[in-house]
Amino acid sequence: MPEAPAQRSLDDTLKMEVAAAVVLLVVFLGVSVKLHWGGLTSGAVPETTKALGIMVAAGLTLVMYSFLYRDNPFFKVVENLYVGIALGYGAVMTWHQALKPEVVEPIILAPSFEALGSALLERGVPIVLGFMLLTRISRKYSWPSRYSYAIMIGWFAGMGIPITIHTYILKQVHAAINPLFETEATPLDIALSVTTQIIVLVGTVSVLYYFFFSLERKGAGKAVSRVGIIFLMVSFGASYGYTVMGRISLLIGRVDFLLYEWLQRPRP
Repeated sequence: MPEAPAQRSLDDTLKMEVAAAVVLLVVFLGVSVKLHWGGLTSGAVPETTKALGIMVAAGLTLVMYSFLYRDNPFFKVVENLYVGIALGYGAVMTWHQALKPEVVEPIILAPSFEALGSALLERGVPIVLGFMLLTRISRKYSWPSRYSYAIMIGWFAGMGIPITIHTYILKQVHAAINPLFETEATPLDIALSVTTQIIVLVGTVSVLYYFFFSLERKGAGKAVSRVGIIFLMVSFGASYGYTVMGRISLLIGRVDFLLYEWLQRPRP
């Protein structure tokens, strides 16, 4: 049976992409070795390790950006590698910051029976709750983990609700009921303060009215609701812009690394 034209075209595209990937890999290795040959052949372990680290980091960065072309196996390998490294780093940090100082050293490596008893008295309940979480692995015997989850959720709720109320409700109410101006301020400061407070008042009232669905919006109520929509759109736009600005700062950091660490371009 003759090969379908679509399948033949797909195979040709795949071969071209593999060939391009091989060429790019050769170019990357050539450029990296040429630029960092001094560090690789210096004989000093710190310099060699630094050169290899820069080369690996640059390669992984470029492979991650290959997703801009399309999803590919190289990107998937690096993506899984990133997740694995993050999990491994988290496991190591958990060992050094929690398990080792709180379980192994005070209990397993306790210097005396008195120290062991004191450690068990202080840490016995959290350790038991931690082991109860591991029963989640079994479907049949996973019920003890519910008690640990209930305590964790209750603790986080008890800690988080007051902070959330104070930050997102009380602070916002306080900002909305500030005086229009201070009597000792200059005329320009008074004008700016009055304008700001009026904008805050109009925005707060109109947004709250927009989410009040018990009344039919018509006439003046419809106009107030539209003003609330405008303030909401401005808020969403500012949040989106802040998020994009954070992502752009990450991009600038990687481009800075590629230009001045990997390619060793002189800084302006």
